[in-house]
Amino acid sequence: MFRNNVKGKTTMKVQKLLTFASVGALMCGLSAAASAADWKYAHEEYEGDVQDVFAYAFKEHIEENSDHTVTVYRFGELGESDDIMEQTQNGILQFVNQSPGFTGSLIPEAQIFFIPYLLPTDEETVLEFFDESKAINEMFPELYAEQGLELLKMYPEGEMVVTADEPITSPEDFENKKIRTMTNPLLSETYNAFGATPTPLPWGEVYGGLQTGIIDGQENPIFWIESGGLYEVSPHLTFTGHGWFTTAMMANQDFYEGLPEEDQALVQEAADAAYDHTIEHIQGLAEESLEKIKEDSDEVTVTRLDEEQIQAFRERAPQVEEEFLEMTGEKGEELLEQFKADLEAVSED
Repeated sequence: MFRNNVKGKTTMKVQKLLTFASVGALMCGLSAAASAADWKYAHEEYEGDVQDVFAYAFKEHIEENSDHTVTVYRFGELGESDDIMEQTQNGILQFVNQSPGFTGSLIPEAQIFFIPYLLPTDEETVLEFFDESKAINEMFPELYAEQGLELLKMYPEGEMVVTADEPITSPEDFENKKIRTMTNPLLSETYNAFGATPTPLPWGEVYGGLQTGIIDGQENPIFWIESGGLYEVSPHLTFTGHGWFTTAMMANQDFYEGLPEEDQALVQEAADAAYDHTIEHIQGLAEESLEKIKEDSDEVTVTRLDEEQIQAFRERAPQVEEEFLEMTGEKGEELLEQFKADLEAVSED
């Protein structure tokens, strides 16, 4: 039976109608977005998911410390990820939260997060990296600014986990498997390297695609696998240790630069407060989500690759790194060098 009601999901046809209606309503009365007392903020996830937690912490700080209000739009209310980015660049939305998986087509260097085995699996080290990294906190804002976006925060959501129609323990197990990817060239290259057939698909079609066999598997943080009910139609979970799902919260740059200094400071403070709250929220979240999945389904299997199994995948990572450098040129090379230096610094602590 098709899961029609996962966190308020509707069929795609109805969802599109709702999207057009929502965007139409949103555009009414937005003749001066920069001076609007009600700021619009869209993200890619459902109620209670990590981006939603961040958005509502941001909203709470703004509303407690000013006369401004923030209206939050969740996944599907204004369209898919590409739609909300376009609306932000056009000034219809003031704020957007979008993962580099989608931003990569706009900012190729953002695809760095899809080089497998670049980030460690240790949560504490990853969190320290995001706090202290020059690549994250100094270089990325400049890249986003070139696209008219004010990068306010980058943050990790969780370790990536692969789900499939059978357990995966080696690259050979990926042969002839159609693995759903975001519309991200480097992520496709990763699954090519792993031996699978990467299959880009909009998020709204993933559950049905898994159910009907259009795709054989996908990757996401464990909380998203639980939240979206993906384990119901893709019950074999594999912890490959190859990366973390990362996301970014940003503002339309014209809007941000048009704010009075006190409002700019308020936005920065709200982003910092939301970041701190969200980092606390994600600690232990993966374990909680996995327990919920196990309690809900007897069909789920969990495979954690050992070092020898991981090495078979890690050996295929250099070709993805080479593809990243080919896509991004000198800027990408500088970013990757700094990224690695920042990771080495936190790993030595």
